[in-house]
Amino acid sequence: MTTDHTTPRPTPGNETWAERSRFQAAAFDTIGERYDEAFPHKEGQEERTRRLLDLIPPGGQVLDLGSGTGLPTARQLAQSGARVTGFEISPRMIELARANVPEAEFVQADIMDLDPGERQYDAIVAFFALLCLPRAQIPTALGRIRAALTPGGVLCLSMVEAEVDDTPIPFVGAEIRVTGYGREELRSVVEGAGLIIEDERIVAYEPVEGAEPETQIFLTCRRGT
Repeated sequence: MTTDHTTPRPTPGNETWAERSRFQAAAFDTIGERYDEAFPHKEGQEERTRRLLDLIPPGGQVLDLGSGTGLPTARQLAQSGARVTGFEISPRMIELARANVPEAEFVQADIMDLDPGERQYDAIVAFFALLCLPRAQIPTALGRIRAALTPGGVLCLSMVEAEVDDTPIPFVGAEIRVTGYGREELRSVVEGAGLIIEDERIVAYEPVEGAEPETQIFLTCRRGT
């Protein structure tokens, strides 16, 4: 397993948020473009994005949380005319995203940096971004996401179905910490944050290499007016 030895591994529950973020960012720097190699087929994600584009106004403002390399989501959104901002903690991923989707804006930030007072969005996508947070932070993150949506705005999110909480795992040559839920518990957490779930899709996914097969949960949600 390859890790960034310049960034010591923090102990879960015994580190600052900045230390934890640096550890996660260093892991995704190490992963880089290999993420797209390990996860080349993202039909579920692409289908959810197409559906999202039918739910928002043309040229709408969309925030892509955990935008990674920009593929496929930020590119799909931008090519359809949406004005896209991406939040990503990894400098290497941002470099790749800016090359892949030059028409989008990418910012080095994580979900907890989201300030609803700065800007509101017609839609927010969080494909597998919440799984990088501990469970204790996810309700707060969902609250910030809801507040950053325009009234009636749409959230598309996905999680891996698993009963884990901030658990270190080997992942595409690095180590990251991940969280998951069962589908009923995930629905409860999302609805508890004041979001209305309009659609659910369950997808069985098998990566090419470097990660285990997984069950993916996709929810399309809306902020009430």
